[in-house]
Amino acid sequence: MADQSIEKDVWTAQFRIPRLHCTSARQAKTGDKMETSSPRNARTVVVGGGTMGADVAVVLARGGAHVTVVDPHTERRNRLLPHIAQELAAAGQATHAGPVQVCASLQEVDWTGVVLVVECITEQLAAKQQLFAELQAIAPANAVLASNSSGFPISAIAQGLATAQRMLGLHFFMPAHLVPLVEVVLGERSDPALGTWLHAFMRGCGSVPVLVKKDKPGFLANRMQHALSREAFALIDEGIASPEDVDAAVRFGFGFRFLAAGPVLQRDHAGIEVHTAAAATMYPTLSNTDIPAQALRDKVAQGQLGMKTGKGFFDWPEDRKQAERARYDTLLRQGLSLLASELPTIEPPADAAPHNGDRS
Repeated sequence: MADQSIEKDVWTAQFRIPRLHCTSARQAKTGDKMETSSPRNARTVVVGGGTMGADVAVVLARGGAHVTVVDPHTERRNRLLPHIAQELAAAGQATHAGPVQVCASLQEVDWTGVVLVVECITEQLAAKQQLFAELQAIAPANAVLASNSSGFPISAIAQGLATAQRMLGLHFFMPAHLVPLVEVVLGERSDPALGTWLHAFMRGCGSVPVLVKKDKPGFLANRMQHALSREAFALIDEGIASPEDVDAAVRFGFGFRFLAAGPVLQRDHAGIEVHTAAAATMYPTLSNTDIPAQALRDKVAQGQLGMKTGKGFFDWPEDRKQAERARYDTLLRQGLSLLASELPTIEPPADAAPHNGDRS
């Protein structure tokens, strides 16, 4: 999901910010060509330093990439390097991480040898289209231009651009540095070979990439997630279960098993004929509404949007909100530790000794 809080005019104006000196975490070395899919020492740029962009930078840096984060907000730039350093240290990956620097505008970036640009700006199509038009002109001709958009197809963002073949979706999930999955999405004109390259690149960063071969709304994971949500909120609308019990059924029932096996592998565990018989019974009664559930629409109409407004399906005073975010973060980290043996390894520097905590 892309950052929601940056207004379009701020991003379009940032293209005209005069060249300034960048703040560096470590001096980056310059590469000349995209010769390998390894992120180690690769030159990368993240545009947008909000919640998603900051954590995407963590992902790239832990793979050893040189990362430049571009954000026009002074306050955000001041927070970026401490946040990235803290998250890399918490994961035990600070020793082998790549260098990170922050800049206020695209014009400040040293574009020499950059192989990957990841856009994480406001979720507004016009702002993204204008940004990619600028990137088409300023980034190296062989750099992959990727969007973290969760809502707009990369084909729509690339519309009218001459280099749409090098534009792909690269969709992370919040928090990007803790949720292993990342979707590599091919648009109508994307070069499949670049999709294969980006897939391998993200594995080198310790992520679990999936290749989405057609640019459908919601891509892969969100389509399945919303199919579940549609049924969950239909059950709430019908009074069949409370929000608390819906959450418990997922977290402590089939969702718990999803940590060990996805829906396809689970069918082999349980027996395909059992699933097929159950599906024949249930599918005719599942929700197929084409509008959001009444429970969701009511909350939006009342301005009860969740933690951001202090109330959603549950009440969120500040102390409870902070405690919940800490609990959520802790459980995600524990889940990562459970899956550690199944996650991609991260290539250490050639001259580095193994370091405890690195998945390498």
